[in-house]
Amino acid sequence: MDSSEHGSPVISPGVAIGGTLPPGLTEEEAEEIQVELTKVDDEIQTLRQVLMAKERHAAELKRRLGISPLTEIKQNITKGWHDVQCSNAYLTASATLEDIGRSDAYKRTQETLSQAGQMTSAAFSTVGSAIRNRFGEMRALPYSNSGNSPSFKTFEDKVENMKYKVMGRSNGESDHSPTSNNAPF
Repeated sequence: MDSSEHGSPVISPGVAIGGTLPPGLTEEEAEEIQVELTKVDDEIQTLRQVLMAKERHAAELKRRLGISPLTEIKQNITKGWHDVQCSNAYLTASATLEDIGRSDAYKRTQETLSQAGQMTSAAFSTVGSAIRNRFGEMRALPYSNSGNSPSFKTFEDKVENMKYKVMGRSNGESDHSPTSNNAPF
């Protein structure tokens, strides 16, 4: 089998790729090296063919066992995640985060953010109640026809729905707001 079939150039004895022999190399040594290179190229090609055959055989066995590519991906991800969790970097980071979670500064920050969230919720509730009361007043006005118009009701429903999404339901409110089936809010 000629090495030119595998992509390796055939070099005539005594001539290197550049046309001359490298310094300190005789024609006989160059010829021996060329023969060895040809053999190694042939072995590489044979190994590639064997590897391709083995890969096809493995794919067929997996198919017969019902192992799909998706199953393999899931297994690889699971194994990768396990490897990450066992790594020194992950263990060190986890320990550091646990230390931070137990620190006084973290606890104070957590308490402060919790209080801020409660205050924000109360503020939204107050604003929502004020808006609801004002719309109630507008609807009750005898000269106002706007409280009964479809667009006013749609707007009112959207505001109520947004309130439920932002604040959730109070204990006394039913699970079915007047807008539960309306509006994209």
